[in-house]
Amino acid sequence: MYIIVEDEYTARIPPEMLGDDYDVAIAKVTRESLEGKLIDVFEENKNDRPSGKCFVVSVIEVNRHGDGAIVHGDGGVYQTVSYKALAFYPEMQEIVEGYITSITKLGAFIKFGPFEGLLHLSQIMDDRIDIDLDNQRLIGKDTKKDLRTGDKVRVKIVNLNLSSSNVRDSRIGFTMKQMGLGKLQWLYKKKVEN
Repeated sequence: MYIIVEDEYTARIPPEMLGDDYDVAIAKVTRESLEGKLIDVFEENKNDRPSGKCFVVSVIEVNRHGDGAIVHGDGGVYQTVSYKALAFYPEMQEIVEGYITSITKLGAFIKFGPFEGLLHLSQIMDDRIDIDLDNQRLIGKDTKKDLRTGDKVRVKIVNLNLSSSNVRDSRIGFTMKQMGLGKLQWLYKKKVEN
């Protein structure tokens, strides 16, 4: 799910940018520091502990607060700013659509937004599954349903552990055994049959 995050941040403005328009420099440094990064999300009235993490897609607005601070031995200026950003905030039990990036002995890796997670073999279907690594396919023995690299799927997030340092270090697990979940082609075919 996408959310708007409003928070404060201390931006370090390097000395070489101090000759430029100060507000433009602050906005540029804040965008470069936050966009594409994971940040903590705090619930209202519970500012002491983060409730989760989100991926900053775009910083929409930056406003400076007061004067910047200079630290002895550092030529940069540290400026406190408030910002508003569009962020992607995955949640437990959320249903998302993505596409399969690879097939392994464990199952299928699925990319959705900036994240990638594992759809374990046990969470795909109620059927025994043959793994065809050479052709990057998973095939149901009885149903003959298959999943391939590039297939679009609808899955539910059942395990969510977002890394504080890097999107790639995050661990996300999916299921698609429930009604309304699965390969989109299967779902559309089922809808047409009904």
